[in-house]
Parts: sequence; C-alpha cells; structure tokens
Amino acid sequence: MASRVEIGKKVRIERKNLGYTQQKLSELIRINKTTISEIENGRFTGSFDIFERVLDAVGLQFNVSPKQHSLPHWDEIENMFSEDDE
Repeated sequence: MASRVEIGKKVRIERKNLGYTQQKLSELIRINKTTISEIENGRFTGSFDIFERVLDAVGLQFNVSPKQHSLPHWDEIENMFSEDDE
C-alpha cells in the first residue's frame, strides 16, 4: 500500500489533470481546502470517510494489499549506529 505522501502526490496529480484548484475541489465536495492540502502533503490524519470522498472526487480508490517490509542495506545500518566524531 502506498504511503500518505505517495497517495497525496497522486491526489494532486489527478486533481490538476481534472483542472481543479484545491479551492474548486473543496467547493465541489464540501471539504475544507486546508484538508485537501493536508491530504496532498501527506499530513492528513482525519477520518477515512473524508479521505475516501477526496479520492473518489479525483477518480482514485484505496486498494488494500499485504504489507511489504524492507530491510535497510548493511551500510545504512552501520551509519545509524556510528558515533559522530566531534
């Protein structure tokens, strides 16, 4: 499943493809413009209902899939635990 930031980017792209400003979209679906901005910037933590309404308005939908885990590369692990020389 995509992250909030990735979903937000897709929402922004589709909104612009439809020729909508955030203000126009907010008026069409009766959701505050600030909420649309939060969604597009990956910071929205509100209700699923609102999220779904915005997605529907721009022609997107949620798809649920098994979570994929990724492990950091060995060099990244070493860097995480290295002490800074000051």
